[in-house]
Amino acid sequence: MRIIKPAILFAAVVATPVMAQQWQTLPDTPPTPEDNPITDAKVELGKMLYFDPRFSSTGTVSCNSCHNVMLGGEDNRPVAVGVKGQKGGRSAPTVWNAAYLSVQFWDGREPTLEAQAKGPVTNPIEMGMESHEVLVNRRLKAITGYKPYFEKAFGSGDVINIDNFAKAIAAYERTLITPDSPYSRYVKGDKKALTEQQIAGMKKFASIGCGGCHSGPAFAGPEQPLGKGFFMKFPTFSNNEYVSKYKLMEDGGRFEATKKEADKHLWRVPTLLNIALTAPYFHNGSVQTLEEAVRVMAKTQLNKDLSDQDVADIVAFLNGLTGKFPEQTMPRLPATPPSVVADIVK
Repeated sequence: MRIIKPAILFAAVVATPVMAQQWQTLPDTPPTPEDNPITDAKVELGKMLYFDPRFSSTGTVSCNSCHNVMLGGEDNRPVAVGVKGQKGGRSAPTVWNAAYLSVQFWDGREPTLEAQAKGPVTNPIEMGMESHEVLVNRRLKAITGYKPYFEKAFGSGDVINIDNFAKAIAAYERTLITPDSPYSRYVKGDKKALTEQQIAGMKKFASIGCGGCHSGPAFAGPEQPLGKGFFMKFPTFSNNEYVSKYKLMEDGGRFEATKKEADKHLWRVPTLLNIALTAPYFHNGSVQTLEEAVRVMAKTQLNKDLSDQDVADIVAFLNGLTGKFPEQTMPRLPATPPSVVADIVK
């Protein structure tokens, strides 16, 4: 598995007083596994699968239900809500720019978007299908209108399978990128792209130490090979009111996936791109405002108390990380055959 590193990757130290760290912008194309090159046919199929709720046991939950691409790529709920109104244990992370992350899920338990796409469909709380075999045989193959789309994307033969299901969704998700934020334009030379307050916040973001974790083009840590995560302990400093107030230590983080003591309270560093759109914040959705999230992070990760002005300036800068969203149109899905109707309502 390799990472595509386009020549246009721009990594620059801004030639202004702002700079205490390296500021980078997103590459035009995200990292892509060798066995799943992006094609128009895959993206078309993947978009259909992403929006189709019939791949949940009740026919009511799609990928887009929790990762809404008409919004900030998640659902603005404290924790995700799946079939039969069941609530999960963690907040839904944004799908926008997830293609630039080297591992997926809050705990980094899956190495790629392809691997991630297989998980929710059989999670009993999320989409609730009995197994991948049931998904393929009673839904994918039963909805015969999908066959020409799979063949267009993957060729002839037995191409309707769970691996190709995941590859198509991942191909679509790699189109969900948001370039050209005010921050990005500023780093590339447009010194009017950020306001004076945002520039002040950018300086403080660097000088206070936020970039120690939130570095790189996605503000999610340094670039890593696909499958190798960048993790940090959260909270690092636990002797403060925020930890108990927001229940920050009730979830073991990566430990819940690996069962290794060393992984307790380790988390994949999340992207800050479009962070202004993805409230509530943190893995448990316990913090409702970006201002409070900045205060919590400063205290729990850096043991620093910020002034109101510091918080306002950093929040202004974070608002400058909102990029331009590619237009999304709802796909037309194949008709539902009687067997699938019966399977859903049983």
